[in-house]
Amino acid sequence: PFLHSSKMSGVEDAFRKFAVYGDTAASGNEMTGKNFSKMCKECGVIDGKAVTSTDIDIVFNKVKTKGARTITFAEFQQAMKELCGKRFKGKSPEEALQAVYGLIEGKEPGSAGTTKATKVGGVERLTDTSKYTGSHKERFDESGKGKGLAGREDLTDNSGYVGAYKGAGTYDKTH
Repeated sequence: PFLHSSKMSGVEDAFRKFAVYGDTAASGNEMTGKNFSKMCKECGVIDGKAVTSTDIDIVFNKVKTKGARTITFAEFQQAMKELCGKRFKGKSPEEALQAVYGLIEGKEPGSAGTTKATKVGGVERLTDTSKYTGSHKERFDESGKGKGLAGREDLTDNSGYVGAYKGAGTYDKTH
């Protein structure tokens, strides 16, 4: 009740922008954990001390519906209530919540840090596994984490010894 609607719409606006980030099919009504974490990073909710990305993950999993992979704006507000007390210790719950929303209000993905912009260009594109084709697809799970060797068909003998090298284990200690 203490939040006036103008502030809430600024926060909801930011929520929607981050919710659709990197996913053109997204409606903006639900946000993935990845984007929730991005939003918290870019808006400064994660400060690396009081609030870390681990806290964000824990809260995300706590507020989302069981089995869901996204949170709604209402659940997002719930998450902010959980986090604001950590981020702004010593403030009343209302003040802390206002302060967190103040960080978020009117933000857009990529606008928070000027240095971040450069990373988005090259790396994001390279790590966007949805654009991968062929055998590379197999090497990542849906969240974009590499599966390492498991995802490769052709596992080779990687004992580390060069084929023609006969003296494995005979390295002279005097070097």
